[in-house]
Amino acid sequence: MQAARLQKEQTVTAAEKAANVGRGTQDPMRVFGVTGQTGAGKSTVCKLLEKRGFYHIDADAVAKSLYFKGAPILQTLQNAFGAQILRADGALDRKALAAAAFSDPVQTARLNAIVHPAVTEKIREILAEQRKSGTRAVLIDAVALFESGEDALCDRTVGVIAPEEIRLSRIMARDALTEDEALLRIRAQQPEAFYRQHCDAVLRNYPPYSLEAEIQRVFSL
Repeated sequence: MQAARLQKEQTVTAAEKAANVGRGTQDPMRVFGVTGQTGAGKSTVCKLLEKRGFYHIDADAVAKSLYFKGAPILQTLQNAFGAQILRADGALDRKALAAAAFSDPVQTARLNAIVHPAVTEKIREILAEQRKSGTRAVLIDAVALFESGEDALCDRTVGVIAPEEIRLSRIMARDALTEDEALLRIRAQQPEAFYRQHCDAVLRNYPPYSLEAEIQRVFSL
């Protein structure tokens, strides 16, 4: 019991410490935007911080929650990319959508124009709920943090980076993709230089850097 209580106290302290860095008194909740290319490990970073008391908003999970059968957004996506993006039962075929949407920059921009506003609005609702409940530190975990405009919801932005060969192997294993499918997703995203230029801080999630040390450095824990 004592050990569990001590662990809980340490978790709360970590979130509160991060929330207080550079923070005024008007809004006690601090919002961190965590972004980076697919396979860089931003969700891994967020899950580690979640264990320390940070509230984790996964933008991809938010998007998935909007893709229920019969949802208006599915009809909009079908009109934009064709009937093949829906399965026979009306559910979204994510691989088919990825193949259509990431085939060229124009199609990717079309997907983003449909999905980003809906996801951002839902994230705004979640932030409002967490602010009312007294949450001290929130993570917005989003690949398209800047492209969607969700960076405007954040007090600080962090880019998680890793070399392409490492990211390639990670997403092939994670999503059961072929190398060509994985590369299609990688090439549809921003280069590393984009995150170095736009983010307030960069977190290196690859050898020889220690992930724990990088988290401590970037989030001032």
